[in-house]
Amino acid sequence: MKLISWNVNGIRAAIKKEFAASLGSMNPDVLCLQETKAQDEQVLEALQDIFGYHMYTNSAIKKGYSGTAILSKTQPLNVSKGIGIPEHDQEGRVLTAEFKDYFLVNTYVPNSQNGLKRLPYRQQWDRDMLAYLTRLDTKKPVMWCGDLNVAHKPIDLKNVKANYNKTAGYTQQEIDGMDQYHKKGFVDSFRHFYPEEEKYSWWSYRMNAREKNVGWRIDYFLISAPFMSQIENAFILNDIYGSDHCPVGVEL
Repeated sequence: MKLISWNVNGIRAAIKKEFAASLGSMNPDVLCLQETKAQDEQVLEALQDIFGYHMYTNSAIKKGYSGTAILSKTQPLNVSKGIGIPEHDQEGRVLTAEFKDYFLVNTYVPNSQNGLKRLPYRQQWDRDMLAYLTRLDTKKPVMWCGDLNVAHKPIDLKNVKANYNKTAGYTQQEIDGMDQYHKKGFVDSFRHFYPEEEKYSWWSYRMNAREKNVGWRIDYFLISAPFMSQIENAFILNDIYGSDHCPVGVEL
């Protein structure tokens, strides 16, 4: 099986940028989307010409903001929205699909924003999300994927000194938050297979950043450690365009 996660930065915009062709070339068994930027019915309308997938959505109360979706060739046993905390769940950031052998948790983690004005909220989010994942992990293994909005190590972004403790996604508080997920037994699948590879999943639209490969790796699959034996490979698809993020994934 091939599972892919992709922040599409607006599903309606992505549809106009050869989304269907990209989906066909990747051919995932499950596709997790973040930042759909549309209400549930608008997401399904945008995807109306995509066939062969069961589709599930979780949209923010605020229109045109955030949002997640899951497309799966196999129908999940159950799909749930949010993590049970209204403050977080109103933004449509978490969609969990339960399969026979694992939970797949698709997430668009909050950005700490310019001036780090949302950093305290982000820290609370990390604590609450970790508690949610840990609860799931007591039942069956967890595969947590999405735009996690943090570069964990210096290898995960091009300009380390210019961004450390200055830019959302690379503050010590956010790094510490990611450390906690690892300490609870969730393994960064890409780093597991490629510990030294410099490869990014997001680039600014400014100053030809993608062409220059001045990027960040902020999209992940984190896997319950005991389930890593089922993961054959992890990958980042830099050649897929249509968003400021590229798809990332794992093979089971």
